[in-house]
Amino acid sequence: MIRLSSVNLPFDHSEEDSVIAILKLLKIRRQDLLSYRILKRSLDARKNRQLLRVYSFLVVVKDQDSLAGTIRKSDKITIVNDIDYSAPMSNRKNEGNPPLIIGTGPAGIFAGLILAEAGLNPVLLERGKPVHQRTEDVRDFWDKRILELESNVQFGEGGAGTFSDGKLRTRVKDKSQRTKKILGELVLAGAPEEILYEHKPHVGTANLVKVVKNIREKIEALGGEYRFDSKVVELLIENEKIIGVKLNNGSEIFSDTVILAIGHSARDTFVMLHDNGVKLSPKPFSVGFRIEHPQELIDKNQYGKYAGHPQLGAAEYQLAFRTSNGRSVYSFCMCPGGTVIGSSSEENSIVTNGMSQYARSGANANSAIVAEVFPEDYGQGPMDGFLFQRKWEKNAYLMGGGTYDAPVQLVGDFLNGNTGSAIGDVKPSYLPGYKLSDLRQALPSQIVKSILEALPIFNGKIQGFTMPDAMLTGVETRTSSPLRILRGVDFQSVSCKGLYPVGEGSGYSGGIMSSAIDGIKAAEMIIEKKNSG
Repeated sequence: MIRLSSVNLPFDHSEEDSVIAILKLLKIRRQDLLSYRILKRSLDARKNRQLLRVYSFLVVVKDQDSLAGTIRKSDKITIVNDIDYSAPMSNRKNEGNPPLIIGTGPAGIFAGLILAEAGLNPVLLERGKPVHQRTEDVRDFWDKRILELESNVQFGEGGAGTFSDGKLRTRVKDKSQRTKKILGELVLAGAPEEILYEHKPHVGTANLVKVVKNIREKIEALGGEYRFDSKVVELLIENEKIIGVKLNNGSEIFSDTVILAIGHSARDTFVMLHDNGVKLSPKPFSVGFRIEHPQELIDKNQYGKYAGHPQLGAAEYQLAFRTSNGRSVYSFCMCPGGTVIGSSSEENSIVTNGMSQYARSGANANSAIVAEVFPEDYGQGPMDGFLFQRKWEKNAYLMGGGTYDAPVQLVGDFLNGNTGSAIGDVKPSYLPGYKLSDLRQALPSQIVKSILEALPIFNGKIQGFTMPDAMLTGVETRTSSPLRILRGVDFQSVSCKGLYPVGEGSGYSGGIMSSAIDGIKAAEMIIEKKNSG
């Protein structure tokens, strides 16, 4: 097969334009082109340039050998093999107790799928509820301020990423085609097909709810088992080896293989791990605010005169700046045409996040603007990062009036040190509600100073970024896990054999894709270990 790379076409080109570009590059006749498909597609929207779609194609021709001369002369043409993910199989399917998976976010789900496909009948333990019931509980929090502590934006089937934009980006280099496996399974479960080739694919929250349910049903059909409302409250350990777990209902489940895919917000579970002697280590993370602009402003900055074109959709941005005090301030989890949402998992706390539906058709663009936090900022103990997060989440709750309203402030007021201006053209989208506040009091002074320094720099990159009416909402604290569950190259805990920490909660990955890859790698390690006896 032939791969064509860096093929540029107008952003609004037709399918016929793609065919003509392929024929021209390969110097072949139309009848010699048997088939083609898109491998990758991105949008080149650099300023002062024509908007272009940039493609990689996988092409099949009649006589590939006859193109040897053309291929040698072009750095855009290469011969490739279209390789699929090769799923490992177990030769010890019915030996011992089945593996346990704690958590059903991306890491847990895809670890479960690989183990189920290998015939190992995993049992997936989820402290929260199935995704459709969970969705109702989340809506009750947004609409009625009723917080379910075990079923919310952080806890429940699908993990925290379910209530997001469903971004599927990763910088992980993966020659084993795990990324291809993940995207393919998502499409089979109902995700849009273009996630297979888009440079910045996203699924959207409503689609994710359907996808998560369908993958669960596939795992169950393969012999896996889900148990909801099943919170692990103790690890059963003998001689530094896992032998099982104890659940909140008092029952015990025995297994010498436990995948720990708990996410970054299961603070009580981390306390349990610490009490059980599992080695943990503090790590950097980031905190800040959500910022909202009119989506139209972002579109005009990114797309110029083409803003609003139906083939472009809502524009994104990515910003970063290293401040004079050495901290990095950057945009995180940018949600075009989305909303800012309440993501609390503890009582009397405010946690924000961003969410978009697949259409990204909302009036506002939102993104986190966050600054780095280091262990020396909050203490060297493994649990101190959680204490730091909790302190500022509870502070935000009080600033919002103690009713799960979030503190908000106009960007102009935040920059000038003023408070109390009336809401302008940008209406805060935060659910459940909001209250005008002084966000300079919402986070530590060094974090506030870093963000104050970065915002004018970002305005130089996106004109209008510091428009006075833009809105800040506090606080964003759950960007990543503040600790790492120490593990070896075999993915097992360094202090407890048979325990496999994976995903965001492990501190070794972040986001849907890298967490899912992490879960697959752990499953592969388990299958290999079982096969070797």
